[in-house]
Amino acid sequence: MTNAGDIQNLNSVSRFDTRKEFPALVVTSVTSNPTSSDIEIRIRARLQPCRNAHKRGAGFSRCRMAIPVRHADPNRAIAWARTFFTTSSICGKRNLLQSDRSAGLFVRVLYDYRAQKKFRLHEFVVMPDHFHVLLTVDCEITIERAVQFIKGGFAFRAGRELGFSAPVWQEGFSEVRILDPDAFLRTEQYIRNNPVARHLVAEAEQYPYSSAHPGFELDPAPQGLKPISSLGLIGMAKAMP
Repeated sequence: MTNAGDIQNLNSVSRFDTRKEFPALVVTSVTSNPTSSDIEIRIRARLQPCRNAHKRGAGFSRCRMAIPVRHADPNRAIAWARTFFTTSSICGKRNLLQSDRSAGLFVRVLYDYRAQKKFRLHEFVVMPDHFHVLLTVDCEITIERAVQFIKGGFAFRAGRELGFSAPVWQEGFSEVRILDPDAFLRTEQYIRNNPVARHLVAEAEQYPYSSAHPGFELDPAPQGLKPISSLGLIGMAKAMP
C-alpha cells in the first residue's frame, strides 16, 4: 500500500529503475492517475537470468518473466489516450540491432504500425541491443498491445527476412507514463541523446536510426503534453540503457 510519503516523492515522470543495465533484471514503474489521488503501482516485468538446464556457469538461456497479479481496473486502463516511454531489450542483450539491415527493418516495422494507426509516434531510437520509443496509444488499445505489435512484428519479419531465430526479445518491457510537458521534453531529449551518451556518434542527428536524424515524420505531442520550455535532460536516470 502506498503511504503519504510515497505520494510526496512521486514526480511527473514515473520512477524508472533499470538497476544499471538490468544486472538484477528487475524493472518497475510507478504511474499516477492525474484525475485522482490514487497511486497505481505496476510491476511490468520481473526479468530473471535463465540458467541453462543442462549446464551450470555463465550465460543465459531463454529469458523468463514472473508476472504479478494485476489489480488495476482494465476499464480505467483504456479510458483515455495515454503517452508512454517504453523500452525493451534483445534477449541476452545481444547486439542484434547493430547492423543496417536489422535496425532498418525495425524502423520500417515501427512506421508500418504507425501507418495502421496502432499508436502515435513521437520519438524513437534503435540501439544495438535495445530500443526506446515515446508513443501515445488511444482509448481502444493498451500499451501492452502496442508493444506487442512492435516486438512481435519485428521478430516475425526478422525471422523471415534476416534468418533470426527465436527468442529475439527479452520477455516483458518497461513503461513510464508521461504526465506533463516537462516530462515529455526530458524523455524526448533522453531518447535523442542516447547514441551520443553511448559514444556511437558525436551529434544526435548523425545517428541514422533515431528520430533525431533528419527525414523522419513524427506525430506532435498530445494536447497538454506539448513542451513549453527548453529544459535540458535533467534528472533522467543514468542507469537507463
